[in-house]
Amino acid sequence: MNTLDRTATAAAFPLGGIGTGNVSIGARGELRDWELANAPGKGSHLPFTFFAIRTARTGAEPVTRVLESRLVPPHTGDQGYYAGRLAGLPRLRESRMRGEYPLLSVDFADDDLGVDVALTAFTPLVPLDADASGIPCAILRYTVTNPSSRPVDVTVVGSLANPVGITGRNVFHFPEFAGQPRNEWRDDGRLRGIVFGTDLDEHDPRFGSVALTTTDADTTAKPQWLSGFWQDGVQVFWDDLRADGRLDAETEFSLDRPPYPDWFTRLRVGSLGSAARLPGHATHTFEFVLTWHFPNRPRAWQGNIRLDDTHAGEVVRNHYATRFKDAWHVAEHLAAELPGLEAATRTFHRALFGGTLPPEIVDAAAANLTVLRSTTCLRLEGGVFAAWEGSFEQAGSCEGTCTHVWNYAQTAAFLFPELERSARRTEFLHETRPDGRMNFRANSVFGNAPWDFHAAVDGQLGAVIRLYREWRFTGDDAFLAELYPGARRALDYAFTAWDADGDGVLDSEQHNTYDIEFFGPNSLANSMFAAALHAGARMAGHLGDAAAATRYREAAHRCAERTDALLFNGEYYEQRIDDVDEHRYQYGRGCLSDQLFGQLLAHVAGLGHVLPAAHVRSAVAAVHRYNFRRELTNHHSVQRTYALDDEAGLVLCSWPHGGRPRIPFVYSDEVWTGIEYQVAAHLIYEGLVEEGRSIVRAVRDRHDGRRRNPWNEVECGNHYARSLASWAPLLALSGADYDAPTATLTIRPRLDAPEVRSIFTTGTGWGTFAVDADGARLTLHAGSLDLATLTIDHATSGRLQATGVRLEAGDTLGIPARPTPSEEP
Repeated sequence: MNTLDRTATAAAFPLGGIGTGNVSIGARGELRDWELANAPGKGSHLPFTFFAIRTARTGAEPVTRVLESRLVPPHTGDQGYYAGRLAGLPRLRESRMRGEYPLLSVDFADDDLGVDVALTAFTPLVPLDADASGIPCAILRYTVTNPSSRPVDVTVVGSLANPVGITGRNVFHFPEFAGQPRNEWRDDGRLRGIVFGTDLDEHDPRFGSVALTTTDADTTAKPQWLSGFWQDGVQVFWDDLRADGRLDAETEFSLDRPPYPDWFTRLRVGSLGSAARLPGHATHTFEFVLTWHFPNRPRAWQGNIRLDDTHAGEVVRNHYATRFKDAWHVAEHLAAELPGLEAATRTFHRALFGGTLPPEIVDAAAANLTVLRSTTCLRLEGGVFAAWEGSFEQAGSCEGTCTHVWNYAQTAAFLFPELERSARRTEFLHETRPDGRMNFRANSVFGNAPWDFHAAVDGQLGAVIRLYREWRFTGDDAFLAELYPGARRALDYAFTAWDADGDGVLDSEQHNTYDIEFFGPNSLANSMFAAALHAGARMAGHLGDAAAATRYREAAHRCAERTDALLFNGEYYEQRIDDVDEHRYQYGRGCLSDQLFGQLLAHVAGLGHVLPAAHVRSAVAAVHRYNFRRELTNHHSVQRTYALDDEAGLVLCSWPHGGRPRIPFVYSDEVWTGIEYQVAAHLIYEGLVEEGRSIVRAVRDRHDGRRRNPWNEVECGNHYARSLASWAPLLALSGADYDAPTATLTIRPRLDAPEVRSIFTTGTGWGTFAVDADGARLTLHAGSLDLATLTIDHATSGRLQATGVRLEAGDTLGIPARPTPSEEP
């Protein structure tokens, strides 16, 4: 992505692990959006929480600054800036942010400081290892360079208001607390810092701890600021820092004269600093590690859909809380393991950003990894994965790992397959009823009563396809055998519940991802049905259920033949319904962007075409032709708005040949990034590469840091799960396809370039490949890989093959190109 200056006020780069919560860094280098305690918190700030720097050069006055660039207008608010924002303290002149997730850099510039300062921040991300990628932490490194020949004394200090037990904020924007926050200094000889805790009971949902630590030896600290009703503490802190770059611990925390409001006297702020003398032209890195530990969450969703919450008064532990006993323990783990974790993170970053795939494809895939590490996703004790659809500003959005939304997500399946495997276990072992009806919002993860609502045709059939995807990627026959009975019930349910006349085409009332029901035959439901039948046939055949395999295979061919005959209009697939206004929320003759979503899932899962290839290509081309708008100035929509004016975007449906219903389906005029990505991927799979890229470019252009946050694609909530479809264009363009049951890896890049380099993943290891006119190279960066057959097809190298391949981490396999006839001896 491009570099962002301090005016990119929408930009917020989240730090935190899978299922741990977040804190974000804005384009000015400021800490923002504190979301550590098992709940969203967009827009939330902690008072008096910031980093600062003091420099002292020989012969010059010392300079002390907040380590952020200057605030950006408008400077409005009911109190101007409230006191906790410290807007009146001097800041640095400028900043430049560059985020390539999971790595962030912010370069600061200031004429008076006398040194150059840059921030690097990240949370470890290790492919195929959800635990290593699920650490509640943020690594913050301030690298200071002395450009002059004279020595300079530098102190960098982080100050943090204790966030444990916050229940809300008062009219003065200061937090209110349950329990009494308390700060404690610790030094174990290797690690030192402040632990921010509470006197709440350890089983309280608000109980937790936060630690700000460093391994630097030359530290200075004020573990708890002086308390007082006004700005007593920060005044003393700032004067102390300015005086000599060292902090004195306060010996008296109590107030010298009551009464003061209880909400203010509970606030506890602490500061940890590190000091160094930099000789001329020297560089020093000041590293701070922020860790947190909020172990308990209510044993219920308590969401806006209002699923049963019988056990809401109880707590369930986060998975990370079963690994770490408190925030200090997390810091201890990082003090020992960070070098290896960082090396793996940087290897992943290089693999992703160091290839030759187009920048918009890589940017989209990387930026939306944040969804998995946002408050949208939960990882409960035992490693159970559960998720909202997204996150509202202060609460989760639409609970239950909704199948018809998570259908679109591809990222976890190929980077953290254990998460998707956990979701399939929930769906088929606990949410599929004896008659085959699947609850598309899961409540069993908390042990609460199931949701009694319609089955979702797309969500239920998509779960079958995704089960096949998970088994094919890992080759785990025991996993497949355990879940197959539920999958068979779910697939059989479609024959009786959604095919009213028994002709093999689904035509009954069909609830779907638009939160309404379609009536009559439509290709969204039937492309899903055909793909699910093919997946079911392959799974049944592998497990020896020959009768089911035959039935599903024959039904898949019948569904495809009948669907094509009924719905293909010579250009694209329509909905067959006699009166488009008989039921509200239909689309009839419209060109639906999702009309072949089942076919896209089939491509990703390695099932190939489930409908006639030529008609599929024609239909997805029509989606691009009619639904992708180069600008939206003349687009008329009374629905939610995610793209507007001169922006480009793909609308959910259009009616190029007329026939728009009086009241079309809900959301039809909206632009959703998740559907944009699935259509883009499908275009690429069908060979329409530039058309697919144009859609992805439009999405990322809209998320430029000024209009919208590059690391937060919104639909019904922030960090919306559907945006995880963004991994699919990368899969389609790189052409890497792994089949664990047959131990085959096939790489057929769809990028027309003389050289292609890209990341690839398998269920047991991941790495990079490169292919050019000289041949191909496959490097495994982690895990191991046993292949019966490796096939690489590319225009510059031709077809290359290797058999009996065994690779361990660090191994590289080279396959030279075959000589052309003119090169033959």
